[in-house]
Amino acid sequence: MAHRTRPLNLAVPALAVLLLALVLAPLAAVGWRGAGLSLGPADWSAVRFSVTQALLSSLFSTLLAIPVARALARRRFPGRGLLITLMGAPFLLPAVVAVLGLLAIFGRSGLLNSALQALSLPPISIYGLHGVVLAHIFLNLPLATRMILQGWLAIPAERIRLAQSLGFGPAETFRHLEAPMLREVLPGVALVIMVVCLTSFAVVITLGGGPKATTIELAIYQAVRFEFDLGRAAALAGVQVAVGAVAALAAWTFARPAGFGAGLDRGLPLSAPGGWRRGADSVALLAATLFLTLPLIAVFLRGLPGLADLPASVLPAASRSVLVALTSAALTTGIALTLALAAASRPRPLIEAAATLPLATSGLVLGTGLFLLIQPFTTPMTLALPITILVNCALSLPYLYRILLPETRALHADYGRLADSLSLTGWPRLRWLVLPRLARPLGFGAGVAAALSMGDLGVIALFAGESQATLPLVVAQLTGAYRMEAAASAALILVTLSFALFWACDAGGRRAAA
Repeated sequence: MAHRTRPLNLAVPALAVLLLALVLAPLAAVGWRGAGLSLGPADWSAVRFSVTQALLSSLFSTLLAIPVARALARRRFPGRGLLITLMGAPFLLPAVVAVLGLLAIFGRSGLLNSALQALSLPPISIYGLHGVVLAHIFLNLPLATRMILQGWLAIPAERIRLAQSLGFGPAETFRHLEAPMLREVLPGVALVIMVVCLTSFAVVITLGGGPKATTIELAIYQAVRFEFDLGRAAALAGVQVAVGAVAALAAWTFARPAGFGAGLDRGLPLSAPGGWRRGADSVALLAATLFLTLPLIAVFLRGLPGLADLPASVLPAASRSVLVALTSAALTTGIALTLALAAASRPRPLIEAAATLPLATSGLVLGTGLFLLIQPFTTPMTLALPITILVNCALSLPYLYRILLPETRALHADYGRLADSLSLTGWPRLRWLVLPRLARPLGFGAGVAAALSMGDLGVIALFAGESQATLPLVVAQLTGAYRMEAAASAALILVTLSFALFWACDAGGRRAAA
């Protein structure tokens, strides 16, 4: 049996080393090319704007999520499960579609400005810092809500029963149960969202721009695509890595449990006070629901009439996006499963590093490094789609690895010794044990990877020409050309394909596990 496992024992470290090289080699190229170069005032302005918008986005997303999560934690109503599911949708929603939906509501010709015009009031502009922050709140409010809700649900039932037996009112419950939980949970939530916002590209390229509203990512894109100043792009990418690494380290440090200890049984909902508090909870839930659904409804209504007259570039771009998404999902799922199975029996620092390091960077930084590595040998445009697949794989891997690792550990603990005693190794073990038992998380993880890849607008923006453009890039180009109806139709196709791929993979995994 030992000779059968030796190839796997050698292949897994080699795979981990290749993954580390996929991230470290571009970062090394960025560091080498940008070493010794000084940034100008406009570049430092981009750094300040990046940090400012990320701080504001994380602050408002976290604060606004508190009343929504609290209402979900203590209220039971029809459709509650559907609303919680809705809170997970923006994670899979292509950012360019979210921006287009917000433009349909808050843009120059959106519903809000149309209403203001009818009332003879001055219009508002969504472009600039406030528009970027608004879009990030739309994308990250559901994430913050889900994370804070888990904090409420983690309060042990014994603590809640004790508070009820002591006759605690809402104020005492907040002081002794909720406030300690929030003090522990909120810093981690805010920092996680800040890390996400620091690497935002699709939002800023649509709603930002200009000297006063340019992030590091957008400055990198402009330096490569419009100025072809690879040294400046490399220097900016180095700063982006440093800022992202500091934020990621802070998030890792502060994202910790609330410290209540483990409960002895299942969770118990908090008391649901009536009066004005019931009204406040209802307002919070209604406002969050409208804020999340109205932009998507607006995209649907605006894009539906134009489906019969799509621009010629949309369908080929959609085909390329589906190809990239499926290839990236298959590759990422296979790698994540291999690493998770290898790490199931004992901690492996090399595997952990390979599966976690991509969180410290971004697609645009990796794309810049790969551009620097490839450019001396061939035209990067010719490799746009393969590079996009590789970068999407690297960026999706941490999510899939974390999804699969608990399941592979449970599988090893329950069936590992039995499988070893039966000499069940290699393909038979994969076919008869691993795949049936892990079908559900594998399907869910593949769906997440496909949806994330389908909506990615990062590295493809650096490399692609007209013949390599994916659907998110086409939507962004149509939006930039103010062809809003055509952009809405293309965005409707994009979001439909993204959720269809996720549903197909997730449903396939659930059926295989049945």
